[in-house]
Amino acid sequence: VLSGRVVTVDAALTQADLARAVLERGGDYLMAVTQNQPTLLDDLAVLCADPAAAVAEARTVTLHGGRVEERRLRASAELAGYTVWPGLRQALCVERTVTSKATGTVRAERAYAVTSLPPHRASPADLLALWREHGHSENKLHYVRDVTFDEDRSGVRAGHVPHVMAALRNTAIGLARLAGARNIAAACRRFAAQPAQALAALGLVGQL
Repeated sequence: VLSGRVVTVDAALTQADLARAVLERGGDYLMAVTQNQPTLLDDLAVLCADPAAAVAEARTVTLHGGRVEERRLRASAELAGYTVWPGLRQALCVERTVTSKATGTVRAERAYAVTSLPPHRASPADLLALWREHGHSENKLHYVRDVTFDEDRSGVRAGHVPHVMAALRNTAIGLARLAGARNIAAACRRFAAQPAQALAALGLVGQL
């Protein structure tokens, strides 16, 4: 299933076991790194701050209404073979700067990631596009969960149940989109009114 594909994940899923599993199944990964992997994060921060490090970079500038957004990705293969992280081939640092055209105020942030894609298979421009696409997908997913499924007001808090419910919501959203739905709220209403369509989306019965 993963052969020739790239799995992108947020920091919560950046785990060595998951990276290893993706590689064993023929895929590649791009994983965001934050404080949940402190040793790896420190290595990335030191590398990013080193002016002598060998890096390649890509930059995009986009306009969004009243703001200008600049993204700069720097990629380096210098950690390959140095870290024990499974399959790491490039270390990534993305700096995002947002400037308000009206006030001139600037907001800057920095993020880190690792990928198993080597430089000859993924240029900095490729990686920046992949990272942005992951962000778009995550934004759409969280918006639907928050607005359509009203996740933030859920009373389920104990143990692993919130994670299970989030996985079920993600599955429902994915199945609806695979069935051709563009509006998840409308799809939920349709499935509620016509349960046979919901079963068909699960592959349990033929379309009625």
